[in-house]
Amino acid sequence: MLHYKVYKLDDFEAPWVVFVHGAGGSSSIWFLQIKEFIKHFNVLLVDLRGHGKSKGMVVPKGVYRYDFEDITRDILEVLDSLKIQKANFIGISLGTILIRNLSEIAPERVSSMIMGGAVIRLNIRAKVLVTLGNMFKSVVPYMWLYRFFAWIIMPSERHKKSRLLFVNEAKKVAQKEFMRWFSLTYQITPLLKYFEEKDTAIPTLYLMGDEDHMFLPAVRFIVKKHTNSWLEVIENSGHVCNVDQPGEFNSRAILFLKTISDHTSPEKTAMQFAAG
Repeated sequence: MLHYKVYKLDDFEAPWVVFVHGAGGSSSIWFLQIKEFIKHFNVLLVDLRGHGKSKGMVVPKGVYRYDFEDITRDILEVLDSLKIQKANFIGISLGTILIRNLSEIAPERVSSMIMGGAVIRLNIRAKVLVTLGNMFKSVVPYMWLYRFFAWIIMPSERHKKSRLLFVNEAKKVAQKEFMRWFSLTYQITPLLKYFEEKDTAIPTLYLMGDEDHMFLPAVRFIVKKHTNSWLEVIENSGHVCNVDQPGEFNSRAILFLKTISDHTSPEKTAMQFAAG
């Protein structure tokens, strides 16, 4: 099972918030969120397979590729072990795909979704990066690829802290594990297309940096199509907006979670959140 960490309030009625990191990261990327969120919610942090303290998970012999369903069910296994029936989910980057996939596999377990640096469509630049990665992944050291991808996605000097954080975390991932995760790129385009076409109607907040040029345009488009979805753009921030601007990320996410817990109907939630 995945390694996880729990922060639990004394309040029996307190809702759960589950944080899901992206590829190459670990639960440590949420260090700027924990202090604020544990004031209001029960918090669950998970390290995805092969990442952080879950890197010791035994992979069955002969498994050279992962798929999104297996990785998503890892998260559900932790929820089941802790008897968490329903939770709010917060993800960053590829973690947002896992959360969205979880809402397909077990929608009854998802109260809301907060998508930071959401990946919901690959533009031409992203597709070129994936193609190049698949071409050279067997001959180029994986950290070269990861540093290159990190620089393309987070190019500004203002993104340096986020870029270095993810690169340093990625160093802890074994090369074989990196290859298994990179195999997910073969599945990503059809999966994202399906997500775009199907609206879950689960309350969803997209938190995007105004400098996240690779992914922000697609999010602007999708919130116009999907009901019960909102977009908040954080200024002076790139792809990893929870690290670039943690204060803004935290305040907007917590306001959203408190708003949806206070208002059960989508109409009331929309009015209250817009006013806030």
